Amino acid sequence: MRTPAFRHFMPYAVITSAALLLTACGSGSGGTGGTHASGVAATSDDVPTTDVVSAEKEDASIARLLPAGTSRLTVAISVGGTPPGTTYLADGTTLTGQDVDFTKAVANVLGLKLKVEQASFEAILPALDSGKYDFGASNFGVTDERRKTIDFVTYINDGQGFATREDSKLSKVTDLKQLCGLNVATGAGTTFEATLEAGKHLCTDAGEKAYQVQTYAEPGAIWSSLQQGRSDIVMSTINGLRYAVAQQQGLKFLNEFHRLDVGFAFKKGTKLAPAFQAAVNKLLTDGTYDKILEKWGTKGSAIKKSRISPPELKN
Repeated sequence: MRTPAFRHFMPYAVITSAALLLTACGSGSGGTGGTHASGVAATSDDVPTTDVVSAEKEDASIARLLPAGTSRLTVAISVGGTPPGTTYLADGTTLTGQDVDFTKAVANVLGLKLKVEQASFEAILPALDSGKYDFGASNFGVTDERRKTIDFVTYINDGQGFATREDSKLSKVTDLKQLCGLNVATGAGTTFEATLEAGKHLCTDAGEKAYQVQTYAEPGAIWSSLQQGRSDIVMSTINGLRYAVAQQQGLKFLNEFHRLDVGFAFKKGTKLAPAFQAAVNKLLTDGTYDKILEKWGTKGSAIKKSRISPPELKN
């Protein structure tokens, strides 16, 4: 496993050629300005590159909330997809994205050095309990089921939504029974997969053919499946879907389905949570928080204050 480079004391790096965006065509050769192997175009003009976090300095009063002797932590991040999600720079090691900015900014406030490790999304939460990682930062939605084994410190509000091809007859999904008989693509190990699997019975209960849940570890594979007609609809993050649909023709965002708080993820019972919560709240008051959301076009995801493992939002 390669170790991505971003440390709070390093100069802020920006993407020059590795933004992962959809194209109307299939897969092709990789390369700057060309097409990613997943059928996703890579360009330098579609990803915001403003440094909005390096000016954030250590706050000694907040840093003292960390457990004694804590100066370095290991964070796990899942990489891939379209902004505001996390992606690599052209160097193949340096990361950018909304979660990266929040992680850097909090590390700056706490005076922490970070070791960053890439992991598949579905592998991060189980690995927290073993101590392999100190925390995870990959748009983890706070659900009641996850709160049984994971502690969260919230920093944005995102959630679940749907997107499809423009030629689809679907205009809005308010009930999972509208998906009966369709192929639904989503990420493995996500809240989307859990929601879809839990709702499949709604179709059979109504005497209709159940929808099929197609899970993928790589976001690019999800979009390729939709583009090539193997899937009929995609369920993913609200912010990620809005961004992806805005960047290319042939797709449409359907609607928000279920809002969720999003937070840094920790082993249950962590002593790190109070310090992280205080750091996020400082970002909220000193203006850095708003700058991060403005950079990534996600102002609709703003929260008023950070919370530790709040109950799941109910629509």
